[in-house]
Amino acid sequence: MEKIKRFQVSLKVIWGSSIALAILASIPKLFDVYSTPGDIVINSSITLLFSIFIWYYNIYSLPKFSTKRTSTSLFNWKLLLSVIMGILVMILIVIGHQELFQISKMDAPIMFELRGLLINLIVYMFLHLLFQNYQTQQIGAELELTKALNLGAQYELLKQQVNPHFLFNSLNTLKSMVDIQDPQSSDFILKLSDFYRFTLESRKLDLISLREELQILDSYVYLLKARFEDGFVLNSNIDQKQYDAAIPPFTLQLLIENCIKHNVVSLDKPLQIDLYTENDFLVIENKIQLKRGVLSTGVGLDNINQRFMHLVHKEIEIDKNETTFKVKIPLIYDYRNN
Repeated sequence: MEKIKRFQVSLKVIWGSSIALAILASIPKLFDVYSTPGDIVINSSITLLFSIFIWYYNIYSLPKFSTKRTSTSLFNWKLLLSVIMGILVMILIVIGHQELFQISKMDAPIMFELRGLLINLIVYMFLHLLFQNYQTQQIGAELELTKALNLGAQYELLKQQVNPHFLFNSLNTLKSMVDIQDPQSSDFILKLSDFYRFTLESRKLDLISLREELQILDSYVYLLKARFEDGFVLNSNIDQKQYDAAIPPFTLQLLIENCIKHNVVSLDKPLQIDLYTENDFLVIENKIQLKRGVLSTGVGLDNINQRFMHLVHKEIEIDKNETTFKVKIPLIYDYRNN
């Protein structure tokens, strides 16, 4: 999990606002005929030093080094403490300037205290709003990360659900082929080995090229044909120009497995699946011949859809009528930059 970023305020904001406040505080002195350049400089210096102190005091009073959530209330004991500290510091800064520059006559102390109180409130409220916005962004980032991890775990679980079930059926098919001394047993073993080699190589990837996915599919379909013979028919008509596009690995296997799970597959009633490209979509279409007693929860398709949404912010499209079921998978062309 990514480390939570610390709350920070730009030095440009701190120093820029402090200098701006110092200039604003000196403007009345510019129109005072009795003011000297020294008075203007001292007045600005007091405001500048106080503003910088208030910025850093309020920043370090925040739970900067903690992930704990603070109170959403704007006015609390921290503001009261900040006001008290501001009054004491302003007194010290004014006295320090008097002693340093040997000034016998300055503005009334109450004027500096009121100015300090106003600066304190402005900085505190602005900083409070910045920090609340920071916490909101952190909560959003944590939720996104949690959602991403959850989606990854769900997708991994979905892939793992296919493989053990498929392996069990494939081994049963292989046993039957060996029992009848089918000459294609060796080819079946090689295809089964290829499929699981592809599985191990691709399982940790978020995206693979369509070319690689079709290679996995080739071994997968060979194994299905050995099991169902002519009861399973896959018609593939994919534009080779689309081969460099990408999709999440095992998407096609999951969709075909979904078709087999819900539809009758037999020699008397073959399941026909058409695989083709349509604009920027890869389409998987099958004739509906539902099995009795098999209820569709839609979890598998929803999981695949969420995976696309998380990776590329695109959704799969589902078209269904009385005779056909069609799933459109968006092809991804900029995956190398993701």
